[in-house]
Amino acid sequence: MQGRIYFVIDMKTFFASVECAERGLDPFSTNLVVADETRGKGAICLAITPKLKGLGIHNRCRLFEIPKDIEYIIAKPRMKKYIEYASEIYGIYLKYVSKNDIHVYSIDECFIDVTDYLKMYKMRAKPFALKLMNEIKETLHIPSTVGIGTNMYLAKIALDITAKHSRDFIGWLDEEKYKQKLWHHTPITDFWQVSIGTQKRLQKYNIVDMYGVAHADENLLYSEFGVNAELLIDHAWGRESCTIEDIKNYKTKSKSISHSQILHKDYNTEDARTVVHEMIQSGCYELYKQGYVTQLIHLYIGYGDDTKSSKGSTRLNITTNLYTFIIDYVDKLFDNIVNKNKPIRRIGVDFCDLLDKKYEQYDFFTDIKKVERDKKVVESVLKVQEKFGKNAVIKGIDLKENATQIERNTLIGGHNGE
Repeated sequence: MQGRIYFVIDMKTFFASVECAERGLDPFSTNLVVADETRGKGAICLAITPKLKGLGIHNRCRLFEIPKDIEYIIAKPRMKKYIEYASEIYGIYLKYVSKNDIHVYSIDECFIDVTDYLKMYKMRAKPFALKLMNEIKETLHIPSTVGIGTNMYLAKIALDITAKHSRDFIGWLDEEKYKQKLWHHTPITDFWQVSIGTQKRLQKYNIVDMYGVAHADENLLYSEFGVNAELLIDHAWGRESCTIEDIKNYKTKSKSISHSQILHKDYNTEDARTVVHEMIQSGCYELYKQGYVTQLIHLYIGYGDDTKSSKGSTRLNITTNLYTFIIDYVDKLFDNIVNKNKPIRRIGVDFCDLLDKKYEQYDFFTDIKKVERDKKVVESVLKVQEKFGKNAVIKGIDLKENATQIERNTLIGGHNGE
């Protein structure tokens, strides 16, 4: 769609900025990291202030990587608090634009199609961006950065690459400016959706920047990347046909529910099995609440010594959402893929190809009376948990020494839920 203007608004070091705002501190002059120090010096910093970045500290570093001669505040993650701030920021956007023209990309970043609003408010793009930035700053004390572009891709690139070098933290790109300023920008991984793997595959053909992609033999790119070459080529020229309306109208063909966690320490096989059982139980409750059943489950096991991870899937000969029927399949899968001699640090479970519960199906040998009893138990548990919290009803397995579910029930997005 021609003639449109998009913003991408990102809250600078959002979690760290919220913690500074709560303390009445300036993130540009305060050394603060957001990390759960109860997890030890190896805890990952979810965010650090711009002041620490200016000292050469990298975002997502671990606590032990921060030089000992630097004094800093450690703020424990508070996901509920960050969600509250994100909701208030969204409320500021809604004062000026319709929700139909907003695409929330993450908790601290969103796209806005401002085309019609520039005409409505008789404003140019940059002053309107400054208006939103200033209101967020004055109301919530959270600094932000804005990318402005003539399509969603250019707005994102303006945010990620050019805005950070601007005094007002606003970047602006159209297709011509993109080619003039960024065609020869390196590394190419700075560009949205260009991974290290893509970079290495391009280097085989001596392509190191977007100019090289734009002028490469398209047959060669399609041979290397398949249908994904089309998006790569379009982006090399600064083109993007997708709109916010397209995103909102998109309906995924298949549904899934995923759970994953990084363990606080190395787990042996049987302790990891306990966690897998808890994750399956939690996932089955979620399936039941949402009215889905499944016949396909993926399992991922990551190790603490950089050993190649283990992955596998199991297909059930029934279609269900009941833990008592699913767990035997998962146990067999776990035993088939896990390396029993390696320390386990990461676990992931995916319930795939979800179907409406009306497609629930069992085999001829299934005790249907048991199915009905199990459903009544699940419904009773969910009612109690809805009223009194997830930890109001727990299983005996959750009380094992290295179980994690009781703690995880207090978390949001895997982090402290205060």
